[in-house]
Amino acid sequence: MVFTRFLKGTFFYIQLCSLLILANFVSAAEHIAPPTLSSIENSDIEHLLPSDEIKTILAGETEFFSLYSEYMSSDFRGIVLLIPDWNSKPTNNSGMSFLRKELNNLGYTTYAMTVPDIDWQASKMAKTMPNETEAAPNKTEEPASPDASPNAATDTQPQPEKIKDEPHYVNAIEKVSDDVLDNYKINLISRFNALYQTAIEDSSNIVVIAQGTSAGVLLEHYADFPDERVNAFISLSSYLPNTKRNKGLNQTTSLVAPALLDIYYANDSNDILMNLKNRQRWVNRNAKFDYRQRQLFGLRDQPDQHARLTKEIDGFLRRLF
Repeated sequence: MVFTRFLKGTFFYIQLCSLLILANFVSAAEHIAPPTLSSIENSDIEHLLPSDEIKTILAGETEFFSLYSEYMSSDFRGIVLLIPDWNSKPTNNSGMSFLRKELNNLGYTTYAMTVPDIDWQASKMAKTMPNETEAAPNKTEEPASPDASPNAATDTQPQPEKIKDEPHYVNAIEKVSDDVLDNYKINLISRFNALYQTAIEDSSNIVVIAQGTSAGVLLEHYADFPDERVNAFISLSSYLPNTKRNKGLNQTTSLVAPALLDIYYANDSNDILMNLKNRQRWVNRNAKFDYRQRQLFGLRDQPDQHARLTKEIDGFLRRLF
Protein backbone atom coordinates (compact mmCIF):
# COMPACT_ATOMS: atom_id res chain seq x y z
CA MET A 1 0.00 0.00 0.00
CA VAL A 2 2.77 2.37 0.94
CA PHE A 3 4.67 1.41 -2.19
CA THR A 4 1.61 2.16 -4.35
CA ARG A 5 1.25 5.63 -2.81
CA PHE A 6 4.96 6.19 -3.41
CA LEU A 7 4.56 5.31 -7.09
CA LYS A 8 1.54 7.62 -7.48
CA GLY A 9 3.43 10.48 -5.84
CA THR A 10 6.48 9.91 -8.02
CA PHE A 11 4.33 9.79 -11.18
CA PHE A 12 2.56 13.02 -10.20
CA TYR A 13 5.92 14.69 -9.56
CA ILE A 14 7.23 13.61 -12.98
CA GLN A 15 4.09 14.97 -14.69
CA LEU A 16 4.44 18.30 -12.90
CA CYS A 17 8.09 18.65 -13.92
CA SER A 18 7.22 17.80 -17.53
CA LEU A 19 4.52 20.47 -17.62
CA LEU A 20 6.88 23.07 -16.19
CA ILE A 21 9.57 22.23 -18.74
CA LEU A 22 7.03 22.39 -21.58
CA ALA A 23 5.72 25.75 -20.35
CA ASN A 24 9.24 27.19 -20.26
CA PHE A 25 9.90 25.89 -23.77
CA VAL A 26 6.71 27.44 -25.14
CA SER A 27 7.40 30.81 -23.51
CA ALA A 28 10.95 30.78 -24.84
CA ALA A 29 9.87 30.07 -28.42
CA GLU A 30 10.27 33.00 -30.79
CA HIS A 31 7.21 34.73 -32.18
CA ILE A 32 6.71 33.87 -35.84
CA ALA A 33 4.99 36.64 -37.79
CA PRO A 34 2.17 35.53 -40.10
CA PRO A 35 2.79 35.76 -43.85
CA THR A 36 1.96 39.08 -45.47
CA LEU A 37 -1.10 39.47 -47.65
CA SER A 38 1.02 40.19 -50.72
CA SER A 39 3.00 36.97 -50.28
CA ILE A 40 -0.23 34.97 -50.10
CA GLU A 41 -1.56 36.71 -53.21
CA ASN A 42 1.69 36.12 -55.10
CA SER A 43 1.56 32.44 -54.19
CA ASP A 44 -2.01 32.19 -55.46
CA ILE A 45 -1.09 33.97 -58.69
CA GLU A 46 1.83 31.63 -59.33
CA HIS A 47 -0.35 28.55 -58.83
CA LEU A 48 -3.49 29.68 -60.67
CA LEU A 49 -2.30 31.73 -63.64
CA PRO A 50 -0.13 30.73 -66.62
CA SER A 51 3.52 31.60 -66.19
CA ASP A 52 3.64 33.58 -69.45
CA GLU A 53 1.12 36.09 -68.01
CA ILE A 54 3.21 36.81 -64.91
CA LYS A 55 5.92 39.45 -65.19
CA THR A 56 8.24 40.19 -62.29
CA ILE A 57 9.18 43.88 -62.11
CA LEU A 58 11.75 45.46 -59.82
CA ALA A 59 10.92 48.72 -58.04
CA GLY A 60 14.04 49.74 -56.17
CA GLU A 61 14.82 46.69 -54.06
CA THR A 62 11.27 45.34 -54.10
CA GLU A 63 9.97 42.81 -56.61
CA PHE A 64 6.29 42.70 -57.48
CA PHE A 65 4.09 40.86 -59.95
CA SER A 66 2.29 42.35 -62.93
CA LEU A 67 -0.21 40.33 -64.96
CA TYR A 68 0.46 40.80 -68.66
CA SER A 69 -2.15 40.21 -71.35
CA GLU A 70 -1.53 41.10 -75.00
CA TYR A 71 -4.01 42.80 -77.32
CA MET A 72 -6.15 40.52 -79.52
CA SER A 73 -7.56 42.75 -82.27
CA SER A 74 -6.39 43.88 -85.68
CA ASP A 75 -5.58 47.39 -84.43
CA PHE A 76 -3.25 48.10 -81.52
CA ARG A 77 -4.58 51.12 -79.60
CA GLY A 78 -2.30 51.36 -76.60
CA ILE A 79 -1.43 49.99 -73.16
CA VAL A 80 -3.66 50.04 -70.09
CA LEU A 81 -2.18 49.95 -66.58
CA LEU A 82 -4.64 48.45 -64.07
CA ILE A 83 -4.11 49.34 -60.40
CA PRO A 84 -6.52 47.69 -57.93
CA ASP A 85 -7.65 49.20 -54.66
CA TRP A 86 -5.38 48.85 -51.66
CA ASN A 87 -5.75 45.56 -49.83
CA SER A 88 -7.09 44.10 -53.09
CA LYS A 89 -5.85 41.88 -55.92
CA PRO A 90 -5.47 42.48 -59.66
CA THR A 91 -7.78 39.49 -60.16
CA ASN A 92 -10.61 40.91 -58.04
CA ASN A 93 -14.20 40.68 -59.25
CA SER A 94 -14.85 44.43 -58.97
CA GLY A 95 -13.95 45.01 -62.60
CA MET A 96 -10.19 44.48 -62.70
CA SER A 97 -10.24 40.83 -63.74
CA PHE A 98 -12.87 41.47 -66.42
CA LEU A 99 -11.13 44.55 -67.84
CA ARG A 100 -7.78 42.76 -67.93
CA LYS A 101 -9.08 40.41 -70.64
CA GLU A 102 -11.92 42.35 -72.25
CA LEU A 103 -9.74 45.35 -73.12
CA ASN A 104 -7.52 42.98 -75.12
CA ASN A 105 -10.40 42.46 -77.54
CA LEU A 106 -10.64 46.24 -78.00
CA GLY A 107 -6.99 46.60 -79.00
CA TYR A 108 -5.25 47.26 -75.68
CA THR A 109 -2.41 45.40 -73.99
CA THR A 110 -2.98 45.31 -70.23
CA TYR A 111 -0.71 45.24 -67.19
CA ALA A 112 -2.49 44.51 -63.89
CA MET A 113 -0.25 45.41 -60.97
CA THR A 114 -0.15 43.98 -57.46
CA VAL A 115 -0.30 46.71 -54.81
CA PRO A 116 1.99 47.00 -51.76
CA ASP A 117 0.98 45.95 -48.28
CA ILE A 118 -0.49 48.52 -45.91
CA ASP A 119 1.80 49.42 -43.02
CA TRP A 120 -0.69 50.31 -40.30
CA GLN A 121 2.17 51.17 -37.93
CA ALA A 122 3.78 53.67 -40.30
CA SER A 123 4.81 56.95 -38.75
CA LYS A 124 7.14 59.73 -39.71
CA MET A 125 10.56 59.78 -38.17
CA ALA A 126 10.82 62.22 -35.34
CA LYS A 127 12.89 65.21 -36.23
CA THR A 128 16.00 65.45 -34.10
CA MET A 129 16.52 68.91 -32.77
CA PRO A 130 20.10 70.25 -32.62
CA ASN A 131 21.67 70.43 -29.21
CA GLU A 132 21.61 73.97 -27.98
CA THR A 133 24.58 74.82 -25.85
CA GLU A 134 23.76 78.46 -25.39
CA ALA A 135 23.24 79.17 -21.76
CA ALA A 136 20.48 81.49 -20.70
CA PRO A 137 21.73 84.82 -19.34
CA ASN A 138 21.97 84.88 -15.61
CA LYS A 139 19.66 87.33 -13.95
CA THR A 140 21.04 89.12 -10.90
CA GLU A 141 18.50 89.41 -8.18
CA GLU A 142 18.55 92.54 -6.13
CA PRO A 143 18.61 91.91 -2.42
CA ALA A 144 15.36 92.69 -0.73
CA SER A 145 15.38 95.60 1.66
CA PRO A 146 15.13 94.64 5.27
CA ASP A 147 12.09 96.90 5.69
CA ALA A 148 10.10 95.02 3.07
CA SER A 149 7.51 92.75 4.50
CA PRO A 150 6.10 89.64 2.76
CA ASN A 151 2.75 91.38 2.27
CA ALA A 152 4.20 94.63 0.94
CA ALA A 153 3.62 93.74 -2.72
CA THR A 154 0.05 92.72 -2.10
CA ASP A 155 -0.66 95.91 -0.22
CA THR A 156 0.66 98.31 -2.89
CA GLN A 157 -0.25 96.51 -6.19
CA PRO A 158 -3.69 95.29 -7.23
CA GLN A 159 -4.03 91.62 -7.90
CA PRO A 160 -4.58 90.80 -11.65
CA GLU A 161 -7.83 89.10 -12.53
CA LYS A 162 -7.62 85.38 -13.26
CA ILE A 163 -7.69 84.70 -17.02
CA LYS A 164 -10.20 82.05 -17.96
CA ASP A 165 -8.78 79.12 -19.86
CA GLU A 166 -9.79 79.07 -23.51
CA PRO A 167 -11.94 76.10 -24.56
CA HIS A 168 -9.92 73.19 -25.87
CA TYR A 169 -11.17 71.60 -29.08
CA VAL A 170 -10.24 68.04 -29.96
CA ASN A 171 -10.24 67.07 -33.62
CA ALA A 172 -11.90 63.84 -34.66
CA ILE A 173 -9.59 60.87 -35.06
CA GLU A 174 -9.20 60.01 -38.74
CA LYS A 175 -10.00 56.54 -40.02
CA VAL A 176 -6.51 56.33 -41.51
CA SER A 177 -3.68 58.67 -40.55
CA ASP A 178 -1.68 60.75 -43.00
CA ASP A 179 1.40 58.70 -42.16
CA VAL A 180 -0.21 55.43 -43.24
CA LEU A 181 -1.55 57.01 -46.45
CA ASP A 182 1.77 58.64 -47.29
CA ASN A 183 3.64 55.37 -46.72
CA TYR A 184 1.26 53.53 -49.05
CA LYS A 185 1.46 56.34 -51.59
CA ILE A 186 5.27 56.25 -51.70
CA ASN A 187 5.37 52.47 -52.16
CA LEU A 188 2.60 52.48 -54.76
CA ILE A 189 4.15 55.24 -56.84
CA SER A 190 7.50 53.45 -56.74
CA ARG A 191 5.86 50.37 -58.26
CA PHE A 192 3.81 52.44 -60.67
CA ASN A 193 6.87 54.24 -62.03
CA ALA A 194 8.65 50.91 -62.61
CA LEU A 195 5.58 49.56 -64.40
CA TYR A 196 5.29 52.75 -66.46
CA GLN A 197 8.89 52.46 -67.65
CA THR A 198 8.18 48.90 -68.75
CA ALA A 199 5.00 49.89 -70.64
CA ILE A 200 6.35 53.03 -72.34
CA GLU A 201 8.85 50.92 -74.28
CA ASP A 202 6.01 49.34 -76.29
CA SER A 203 3.61 52.23 -76.86
CA SER A 204 3.20 55.98 -76.43
CA ASN A 205 -0.53 55.67 -75.62
CA ILE A 206 -0.73 54.92 -71.91
CA VAL A 207 -4.03 54.66 -70.02
CA VAL A 208 -4.29 54.29 -66.22
CA ILE A 209 -7.32 52.65 -64.60
CA ALA A 210 -7.18 52.74 -60.80
CA GLN A 211 -9.60 51.79 -58.03
CA GLY A 212 -10.48 53.25 -54.65
CA THR A 213 -7.64 54.48 -52.45
CA SER A 214 -5.05 53.63 -55.12
CA ALA A 215 -6.90 55.98 -57.48
CA GLY A 216 -6.97 58.67 -54.80
CA VAL A 217 -3.23 58.69 -54.12
CA LEU A 218 -2.43 58.52 -57.84
CA LEU A 219 -4.67 61.54 -58.47
CA GLU A 220 -2.69 63.39 -55.81
CA HIS A 221 0.48 62.30 -57.57
CA TYR A 222 -0.64 63.50 -61.01
CA ALA A 223 -1.84 66.82 -59.63
CA ASP A 224 1.86 67.61 -59.07
CA PHE A 225 2.61 67.17 -62.82
CA PRO A 226 5.12 64.30 -62.67
CA ASP A 227 7.40 63.28 -65.53
CA GLU A 228 5.36 60.14 -66.24
CA ARG A 229 2.76 61.40 -68.71
CA VAL A 230 -0.36 59.39 -69.50
CA ASN A 231 -3.00 59.99 -72.14
CA ALA A 232 -6.03 59.16 -69.99
CA PHE A 233 -6.79 58.49 -66.34
CA ILE A 234 -9.88 56.50 -65.34
CA SER A 235 -10.76 56.37 -61.65
CA LEU A 236 -13.20 53.84 -60.21
CA SER A 237 -14.74 55.08 -56.95
CA SER A 238 -11.68 57.16 -56.09
CA TYR A 239 -11.54 57.87 -52.39
CA LEU A 240 -9.13 58.55 -49.54
CA PRO A 241 -10.01 57.17 -46.06
CA ASN A 242 -9.04 60.44 -44.41
CA THR A 243 -11.63 63.22 -44.08
CA LYS A 244 -9.27 66.10 -44.79
CA ARG A 245 -7.43 64.37 -47.65
CA ASN A 246 -10.69 63.14 -49.16
CA LYS A 247 -12.12 66.66 -49.11
CA GLY A 248 -8.98 67.98 -50.81
CA LEU A 249 -9.36 65.30 -53.47
CA ASN A 250 -12.25 67.31 -54.97
CA GLN A 251 -9.89 70.12 -55.96
CA THR A 252 -7.06 67.74 -56.80
CA THR A 253 -9.25 65.95 -59.34
CA SER A 254 -9.55 69.16 -61.36
CA LEU A 255 -5.77 69.72 -61.47
CA VAL A 256 -4.54 66.50 -63.09
CA ALA A 257 -3.20 66.92 -66.61
CA PRO A 258 -4.55 63.76 -68.32
CA ALA A 259 -8.12 63.45 -69.54
CA LEU A 260 -10.12 62.06 -66.63
CA LEU A 261 -13.11 59.74 -66.51
CA ASP A 262 -14.56 59.63 -62.98
CA ILE A 263 -16.73 56.51 -62.59
CA TYR A 264 -18.71 55.80 -59.45
CA TYR A 265 -21.41 53.36 -58.39
CA ALA A 266 -24.86 54.15 -57.00
CA ASN A 267 -24.14 51.98 -53.92
CA ASP A 268 -20.77 53.56 -53.12
CA SER A 269 -20.13 54.91 -49.63
CA ASN A 270 -21.48 58.31 -48.63
CA ASP A 271 -17.92 59.66 -48.41
CA ILE A 272 -17.68 59.19 -52.18
CA LEU A 273 -21.20 60.19 -53.20
CA MET A 274 -21.28 63.39 -51.14
CA ASN A 275 -18.15 64.78 -52.80
CA LEU A 276 -19.17 64.32 -56.43
CA LYS A 277 -20.94 67.69 -56.75
CA ASN A 278 -17.94 69.48 -55.26
CA ARG A 279 -15.66 67.74 -57.76
CA GLN A 280 -17.79 69.04 -60.61
CA ARG A 281 -17.74 72.56 -59.13
CA TRP A 282 -13.94 72.53 -58.93
CA VAL A 283 -13.75 71.17 -62.48
CA ASN A 284 -15.89 74.07 -63.70
CA ARG A 285 -13.81 76.59 -61.76
CA ASN A 286 -10.49 75.29 -63.11
CA ALA A 287 -11.91 74.76 -66.63
CA LYS A 288 -10.91 71.11 -66.97
CA PHE A 289 -12.91 70.42 -70.11
CA ASP A 290 -11.69 66.82 -70.53
CA TYR A 291 -13.36 65.64 -67.28
CA ARG A 292 -16.36 63.30 -67.33
CA GLN A 293 -18.47 61.79 -64.56
CA ARG A 294 -20.38 58.56 -65.03
CA GLN A 295 -22.64 56.67 -62.63
CA LEU A 296 -23.19 52.91 -62.78
CA PHE A 297 -26.20 51.26 -61.13
CA GLY A 298 -26.27 47.83 -59.55
CA LEU A 299 -23.64 45.67 -57.87
CA ARG A 300 -20.10 46.06 -59.13
CA ASP A 301 -19.40 42.32 -59.29
CA GLN A 302 -22.21 41.47 -61.73
CA PRO A 303 -21.36 40.46 -65.31
CA ASP A 304 -23.77 43.06 -66.72
CA GLN A 305 -22.06 45.71 -64.64
CA HIS A 306 -18.67 44.71 -66.03
CA ALA A 307 -20.06 45.05 -69.56
CA ARG A 308 -21.38 48.56 -68.81
CA LEU A 309 -18.05 49.52 -67.26
CA THR A 310 -16.17 48.36 -70.36
CA LYS A 311 -18.58 50.24 -72.63
CA GLU A 312 -18.09 53.51 -70.72
CA ILE A 313 -14.31 53.16 -70.79
CA ASP A 314 -14.21 52.27 -74.48
CA GLY A 315 -16.47 55.19 -75.42
CA PHE A 316 -14.34 57.63 -73.43
CA LEU A 317 -11.08 56.42 -74.96
CA ARG A 318 -12.41 56.43 -78.55
CA ARG A 319 -13.03 60.15 -78.24
CA LEU A 320 -9.35 60.64 -77.36
CA PHE A 321 -7.54 58.31 -79.79
